[in-house]
Amino acid sequence: MVSSTFRFNIIFRIAILLISVFLLAHQVYSNGNLLGSLLILLLIVFQIISFVKYIEKSNEEILGIIDSLGEEDFTVENQKIANDSPDATSKILQKLQEVNQEKEAHYQYLKNIVQHLGIGIITFDKNGKIQIMNTAAKRLLKVRQVKSLEELRPISELLVNSCYELRTGGRDLIKIKQQDDMVQLAIYAIELTLKDEEFKLVSIQNIQSELEEKEMEAWQNLIRVLTHEIMNSVTPISSLAATVEGELQGQLSNGMEMNTMSNEDVETIHMAVQTIQRRSEGLIKFVSDFRNLARVPDPKFEDVQLITIFNRLRTLFKNDLDSNDIECNCTIIPEDLTLKADPELLEQVFINLIKNSIQAFENLDDDRKRMIDIHATQGPKNQVLIKIEDNGPGIDPEALEKLFIPFFTTKKYGSGIGLSISKQILRKHKAAISVKSEDNVGTEFTIRF
Repeated sequence: MVSSTFRFNIIFRIAILLISVFLLAHQVYSNGNLLGSLLILLLIVFQIISFVKYIEKSNEEILGIIDSLGEEDFTVENQKIANDSPDATSKILQKLQEVNQEKEAHYQYLKNIVQHLGIGIITFDKNGKIQIMNTAAKRLLKVRQVKSLEELRPISELLVNSCYELRTGGRDLIKIKQQDDMVQLAIYAIELTLKDEEFKLVSIQNIQSELEEKEMEAWQNLIRVLTHEIMNSVTPISSLAATVEGELQGQLSNGMEMNTMSNEDVETIHMAVQTIQRRSEGLIKFVSDFRNLARVPDPKFEDVQLITIFNRLRTLFKNDLDSNDIECNCTIIPEDLTLKADPELLEQVFINLIKNSIQAFENLDDDRKRMIDIHATQGPKNQVLIKIEDNGPGIDPEALEKLFIPFFTTKKYGSGIGLSISKQILRKHKAAISVKSEDNVGTEFTIRF
């Protein structure tokens, strides 16, 4: 809405200018005094200049308000232009002030939430300049005011390097020393872009107590597994050794020569010794598997093209796929997708997963079309997502929870260490593996790098 004062001033100035022009015309046509005509002409020029300056001043005041709004300064409502147009500018300014106050209140609300979170939060730009560091993070790292990530290096070199290197969705576990105690920290990172500037949000959580609880649970599971496997082998060995010892003791106590033993007794002793040998070999294999599980080598990173690995795997499993009538499809987007990994260790992971999928079809007797699908795609922030999916019988929900526990297996002759080793290999690559399965529908393993 146009201001009534502004309209009156415009009309008044135009009216005065028209009167002056009329007087000048009257002077000229009536052969009036030349000096009077010149004075009227000067008056007209003055009025035009004054009129232009008045318009320019009004425009400058409006532009001033616009500039102030651009700088989020809403205090210009007391300017003359705002007073002259209360129905327009003042209402706009009032509304913008309300929006700004609401935004500020929302910001303070979120800031208070971040500050009172029990998990440490640090946000920083690509140069390592810290924007936000909440109270939990300061308490966890025993610091007060920190302006840059580099100031945290004396506390933990690993922590700073991990903050820089982690991508969106990346996780890491590090240890830092606090006084006389070692504390285990879980780190999770998300990359953000705000107004064309890149930021990273890192959450830090002390998981020492949870880790100790899980460690105790893992030890208990391991002891149960070791007890089960060792007792399964040692019990028959002990029993058969006692049987052989009893047979021989009986012969010796009767004063009989060994060569006078009956064929039946010799056969019994022979079978007992064979069984002892077989169970001893099983025990040695178990110890060997356990040693392999505990000695996963560190990866030697290099650029690996996934298409190369999957082509080798398709050749490796060709006979198994053909004999079980399984169709294997591989989709990689883009085709030249690469990642930093140890090719031999990574290939071992894929061999374990594909072999599991093939073996899942062995006890399947329906006429479904058997398929194994491998998908590899590049997600946001250069993440690589790999899925290996089959339409086999699926995995029992109870077994699904124990799938990555060492020596747990659902197969008759399985060792139970393939998936455990695979998980350790992927952990050394800072990758994660998950599985989901539905009965009689299929199983899907997902690996995130």
